[in-house]
Amino acid sequence: MTLKEYIARDDAFELLKKYNKDPFHIQHALTVEAVMKWYANELGYGEDAEYWGIVGLLHDIDFELYPAEHCLKAPELLRDGGVSEDIIHAVCSHGYGITVECGTTIDVEPVHEMEKVLFAADELTGLIWAAALMRPSKSTKDMELKSLKKKYKSKGFAAGCSREVIERGAAQLNWELEKLLTMTLQAMAATEDEIKAEMEDL
Repeated sequence: MTLKEYIARDDAFELLKKYNKDPFHIQHALTVEAVMKWYANELGYGEDAEYWGIVGLLHDIDFELYPAEHCLKAPELLRDGGVSEDIIHAVCSHGYGITVECGTTIDVEPVHEMEKVLFAADELTGLIWAAALMRPSKSTKDMELKSLKKKYKSKGFAAGCSREVIERGAAQLNWELEKLLTMTLQAMAATEDEIKAEMEDL
């Protein structure tokens, strides 16, 4: 992947906060940013880790204000913020095949491995965080894979986190589901402290 110049991280964060005020949404954006950077380093794209992170940071930019048009309103907001078309494609691709509230199905397909990782890991980070909050420690750092798998298999737990999307994401990467669960849990455990610190600074 040949990278052009892309929006600076500080500018991307300010753009996110322009449209997102809810701490829950900001924390999710920071979580996906950190997980994407971790994956970039783990999968051999270390030189592009900042780029992967910015895609993660901005992926839900339109969700708080325009949930019925999620991934449809994002291009307008991102272009207004001076974000490049490759990042816009990556952001929109995490909604591929999903029908949003306005009845439109997102048809921007994940192509690059980075886009496929975003698609696969986004929903899963929400499920893992929900599982962490059920623990005495309120942390991912002491969570074992078997505990996560138990929560994952419980259909009533974090029902808003689509298992179908997570499994489709793993299939797009040609990964077993267990690999995706294992790596995403590792990514969240490794980056949890830096996200907490940034949230405290808001």
